[in-house]
Amino acid sequence: MRLDLSYDGTDFHGWAAQPGQRTVQGELEQALSRIARVPVQVTVAGRTDAGVHARGQVCHLDLPGPVLATIPGRSDRAPADALVTRLAGLLPADVVVHAAREVPAEFDARFGALRRRYRYRISDGPTVHDPLRRDVLRHRWPLDVEAMARASRALLGEHDFLSFCKPREGATTIRTLEQLSWERPEPGRTDEGLVVATVVADAFCHHMVRSLVGTLLAVGEGRKGEDWPAQVLAARTRQSSTRTSAGSAPLCPPQGLTLEGVEYPAEADLAAQARAARVLRG
Repeated sequence: MRLDLSYDGTDFHGWAAQPGQRTVQGELEQALSRIARVPVQVTVAGRTDAGVHARGQVCHLDLPGPVLATIPGRSDRAPADALVTRLAGLLPADVVVHAAREVPAEFDARFGALRRRYRYRISDGPTVHDPLRRDVLRHRWPLDVEAMARASRALLGEHDFLSFCKPREGATTIRTLEQLSWERPEPGRTDEGLVVATVVADAFCHHMVRSLVGTLLAVGEGRKGEDWPAQVLAARTRQSSTRTSAGSAPLCPPQGLTLEGVEYPAEADLAAQARAARVLRG
């Protein structure tokens, strides 16, 4: 079963379940287990940090046929439709499951994904800051969006992003960055007046998006030249920067970051994509 969901990450200690912490996975698995009356575990497309939001998150779970048949209760609804309705009654207000559907056994929310798309939203002046929005970083200095866009180009393509990642033992930090663009939407467009980064890659390692944005903020503020991100990339290090050399990327706050969507191949290609991703990431 595939679930498509959104959440406001402000009051969560990230996605991944942790003892004694309020997490998205913890809330979702608790609700699913109450409905199914058996322990349920989910696999997510991309684990988000504490304070990070999602508009297009995807996860999958496996339910035995007899358990699936009990979900509609006495109604004649399909199990997937009934699951969405019942989850709405159990989940807190800051998590919404928009859709559920049965998918082939080959579907894997994590390894089957072709690419993930994030957006980071920044207000760099009091005229555009909306205190009601919790998905925007309030920044104290004006940003040069054009300089940030030019500096981002050197990061596109396949690279070792060690300087931008918190690596896991035994896992690769090589990723293919497909898009890193910056814009200030004009009046009448969504997010008008904000500074918006769109970041797309086949996958991301831990803290990668926040580190990319943190590095480009230094360029936008004028503290670093447009060649600075390329220097950080070439350093391939977790050591801090010095006065004479580039080091690991600075980490920006989480609240401006939103997972916007995850793209998957056609059903016929799901198994091949999952196999390839496991080899690549292992």
